[in-house]
Amino acid sequence: MKNLLAATLMALFSFTFLQAQEGFKIEIQGGLPFNDFNTDVSLAIGLDVGYMRAINPTFDLGATVGYIHGIPETFHSEVVLTDLPTIQFVPLAGSVRIWPSRSISFGIDAGHALGLNEGNDGGLYYRPTVGFLFGTSTEINLSYTSIGVGDRDWTTVTLGIEYTFLNDRFN
Repeated sequence: MKNLLAATLMALFSFTFLQAQEGFKIEIQGGLPFNDFNTDVSLAIGLDVGYMRAINPTFDLGATVGYIHGIPETFHSEVVLTDLPTIQFVPLAGSVRIWPSRSISFGIDAGHALGLNEGNDGGLYYRPTVGFLFGTSTEINLSYTSIGVGDRDWTTVTLGIEYTFLNDRFN
């Protein structure tokens, strides 16, 4: 319950930036898990909303809140597994992006991911990202996501598409 309340408060805080909409972003992503959760989860999908402020032409700073949903593995060694739970997180993170050119960015989202499913307390969240800008508002990105969950690590390689509203970076 504490996690749900904290996630709700962070989401409401994030949406207060919508009045100006400069740098408001939304992203959908899909990824493949590996390492500790590889046998439990077959696919991860996610949604992020956030706000990025262009500090200067090559540096952005902001905040992001998201939702990650791990779809449970159903087939393993030709035996159907039906009792594996979904794994869900709400990451709350600060974001940094560096733009070495007008079309390529490097950055990281770092913070804490709240675990939503039973027995999942969440943990330290970080997501390094490489993005490729198409036009002034749309970005395709490749990222690595890691969340420390007790003695296991949630790790995925993710491909996402991000849309930024009213981005005045190149105006």
